[in-house]
Amino acid sequence: MQAVILAAGKGTRMGSLTELVPKPLLKVSGKTLLEHKLDVLPDVVDEVIMVVGYRADVIRSFFSVSHHNIKIKYATQKDHAGGTADALWQCRTYLKGRFLVMMGDDLYCREDIDTCLAHKDWTILVQQVPDTRVGGKVILDNQRHVVDILEKNTGGAGFVNTNMFVLDTRIFDISPVPKAPGSLEFGLPQTVLAASTSFGIPLRVVPATHWIQITNPNDLMRAENLLTQ
Repeated sequence: MQAVILAAGKGTRMGSLTELVPKPLLKVSGKTLLEHKLDVLPDVVDEVIMVVGYRADVIRSFFSVSHHNIKIKYATQKDHAGGTADALWQCRTYLKGRFLVMMGDDLYCREDIDTCLAHKDWTILVQQVPDTRVGGKVILDNQRHVVDILEKNTGGAGFVNTNMFVLDTRIFDISPVPKAPGSLEFGLPQTVLAASTSFGIPLRVVPATHWIQITNPNDLMRAENLLTQ
């Protein structure tokens, strides 16, 4: 099985930390954020496509063509302002059948990935939070299928999108959807939701048991504390 890791961004909110290296190569507990992701992939994943952009040469040099028993290929997103859907579209020629998608910075755990893969439908990993303004608010129907993802919301308790999905190549049968009306940035959550609705593919939620969102330097310190407990 294949996995896609979106690692094209610089991580501007990291300030000087990303002047020489891209955000996914920042370290927590002695390992880069990308190594943490690769190390929790289930054994069924034998190939990873990394979508690179900012300082792509540094990532390519760090990993070359493999990490332990996982083969690594690269696709380049020349303009990371194109958004996460545009990033996924850069590796469409590599993908076959069902695949996993995750961000290059946030930290996930193997148990949650296994649960996502156990469903036959498309899945999205979500996190229950006290204030949904930290991410895209996920709206569910009575069968716990996703019916909307609100990037700008009024807050309150609920589920937010962790940007980890299990999809298949049917996603490429639809054009990427803008993150917001008139935007030049194409959002993967919006595109997944549109394809799910158009093709009648259930999009099921899996509540995360261990997800660490990495946005700024304080998150790196928080992750360090959580991983060493």
